[in-house]
Amino acid sequence: MNLNATLFFQMIVFFVLGWFTMKFVWPPLTKAMDDRRQKIADGLAAADKGKADLAQAQARISLIEASAKSENQTRIQEAEKQAAGLIDAARREAEAEKARILEQARQDAAQEVQRARDGLRAEVAVLAVKGAEQILKREVDAKAHADLLDQLKTQL
Repeated sequence: MNLNATLFFQMIVFFVLGWFTMKFVWPPLTKAMDDRRQKIADGLAAADKGKADLAQAQARISLIEASAKSENQTRIQEAEKQAAGLIDAARREAEAEKARILEQARQDAAQEVQRARDGLRAEVAVLAVKGAEQILKREVDAKAHADLLDQLKTQL
């Protein structure tokens, strides 16, 4: 075989293979590489967007946390004020109850003193009548001398 013919056929086969590769093989490969490049670019953009969203979410969380802390502090202060008000109200109510109980005790004591005085007056009147009986050695009629006994009670 002739060396020139071999080189010529190899050159033709090489050019046909090059043309076939450029026409049918290379475009799908470049398209696949471009698609892959685009997917990678989209993934990187999504990652950057995700980082930005994360930063925004963290900023919102910080704001929400700060507002929640201030709101909790406000609620605590309101609860302390309400507790102080309840304590003051209970203290006032207890003072009023104390005053009422003391007044009731004073009234009860005054009534007991009055009952004791009345009882003592009656006993003194009976003793006075018995003493008068013994002095006079005769019986005194209590019904006849009721006015005298009432006057004696009032004097005592």
